[in-house]
Amino acid sequence: MEIRNFSIIAHVDHGKSTLADRILELTESVSERDRRDQMLDSLELERERGITIKATPMRLYYRSDAGATYQFNLIDTPGHVDFNYEVSRALGACEGVLLVIDAAQGVEAQTIQNAYLAADGGLEILPVINKIDLPAANVPGAIEELEEIIGVPGDHAVPVSAKTGENVRAVLEAVVQHLPGPQGERDAPLRALIFDAVYDAYQGVIAFIRVFDGTIKAKDRVLIHSTGKVMEVERVGFFCPEPTVAAELGVGEVGWFTAGIKEIADTQIGDTVTSADRPTDRPVPGFKPAMPVVFSGLYPTDTEDYPRLREALEKLRLNDAAFSFEPETSEALGFGFRCGFLGLLHADIVQARLEREFDLSLIATAPGVVYKVVTTDGAAFDVQNPSELPTPDRLESIAEPFVALSVFLPEEYVGSAMGLLQEKRGEMKDMVYHGHRVELRYEVPFGEILYDFHDRLKSLSRGYASMDYRFLEYRAGDLVKIDVLVNEEKVDALSIIAHRDKAYDVGRRMVDRMAEVIPRQMFSIPVQAAIGGKILARATVKAFRKDVLAKCYGGDITRKKKLLEKQKKGKARMKQIGTVEVPQEAFLAVLSTEE
Repeated sequence: MEIRNFSIIAHVDHGKSTLADRILELTESVSERDRRDQMLDSLELERERGITIKATPMRLYYRSDAGATYQFNLIDTPGHVDFNYEVSRALGACEGVLLVIDAAQGVEAQTIQNAYLAADGGLEILPVINKIDLPAANVPGAIEELEEIIGVPGDHAVPVSAKTGENVRAVLEAVVQHLPGPQGERDAPLRALIFDAVYDAYQGVIAFIRVFDGTIKAKDRVLIHSTGKVMEVERVGFFCPEPTVAAELGVGEVGWFTAGIKEIADTQIGDTVTSADRPTDRPVPGFKPAMPVVFSGLYPTDTEDYPRLREALEKLRLNDAAFSFEPETSEALGFGFRCGFLGLLHADIVQARLEREFDLSLIATAPGVVYKVVTTDGAAFDVQNPSELPTPDRLESIAEPFVALSVFLPEEYVGSAMGLLQEKRGEMKDMVYHGHRVELRYEVPFGEILYDFHDRLKSLSRGYASMDYRFLEYRAGDLVKIDVLVNEEKVDALSIIAHRDKAYDVGRRMVDRMAEVIPRQMFSIPVQAAIGGKILARATVKAFRKDVLAKCYGGDITRKKKLLEKQKKGKARMKQIGTVEVPQEAFLAVLSTEE
């Protein structure tokens, strides 16, 4: 039986998961009873938010018009830029891709990024023009953009409507005709790539593999290439879409195996699995490790949950190799972890998965990027946490990461988008017209587009703009650390790094927000934002006022003055010994509405 391994890639919301649903229906891979929308989105979060987060494999059987039966291994992938790493891993297990393009929206930023990823991996690209049932659909226009912007010929492009199922069978015929089958030797030593893994409480680590050469079956002794660990395979199988046990996996097949792997460190995603008795001499090229670009602290609300949080992070790390973590402590929040993510949505999803799947209650500190710091004595190091930044007198220079940003949008919104990019300290590089749509190419500090940039871009363009970015380099800038002082004591968890020109606005916003959420005391509390010893902004939490004159009915004014003077002294003394407890809610309020 011939095999075809392919992935579905596209910009977010162009209809990948819906097309996957129609393909599953056509090949009758899922019974009527189990059928639901977004079949391959298995996480509760994916279904709730309507986005794909994890790449999901699935085996189907298709009988072509010529009467031959094919085995399809289909992998549905995410479209959002933060999950690009998932896409690159899925492509490592395939020979071809279906590039889905919305007939009404045309080519968008992520379409280009994903198409280049596939081309770099040497994969065959089959374009699918989706949503032809929309009144605004323009199939010739989408094919023209495909050829002009990406450089993929549109000869074999298949127009479909994944929603109604129109012409989806033609996609499967095109897969048979135009996508290559796997090459490999059944008699060669086993050579398989681990492209994903999950942790199961009963079976240990379940590794998702794609076999390039040889076969793998139960009772085989296998060797994990990078760690040199030898283990005995317990079970092998494929996805349908639930894991299904099989006798063996042969050349070109995509599936899973378990070997009682209890230690999460024993399997690395991107590693090669080979036979222990006859190891291969040419391991599969793995994946470039993902470079986290956004860092944020995660702390348990209850300090006793710290060991549980560590265990949860290790298990999640196995399933999502794109995030990293290391322990850190904070005076205000206790013990926690500094975690690195590929973007803000990625950080949000990881936090939500930790809270749901592992039943933890967490506080996340303000996300920030990594800065490269040089001190006056010539020492150079990276700073992820703003509280680690040396004092201004010891600083020689701070460099921040810059990204090449491309924004696609209709021409009528160009002016407002350029205004927003200028506000974010962006430097314009190019402006390219593709029909009625414009591509703006800018170089922008990554820290500036981290928080609210994407939301503001969407709202000013009525949802039509799309963006994509890639890391460029580090550049020195006039950056300062802003500290927040409550009752003249520094709160380390709230320090942030910002550009000097924006320092006042950021400081002002933070102190006003803090003053609203810190509970009032019997004495007034100053909340200040400062750079080094220089105070930028201040807000005051007013004191409760006890009416000490309540018992004075009329009478001499000196009596009242004496009572007020006594109260004033009492408040001053209380303030001397009174420390202000900053509640967890205050951190949450400031950190969640940082921008």
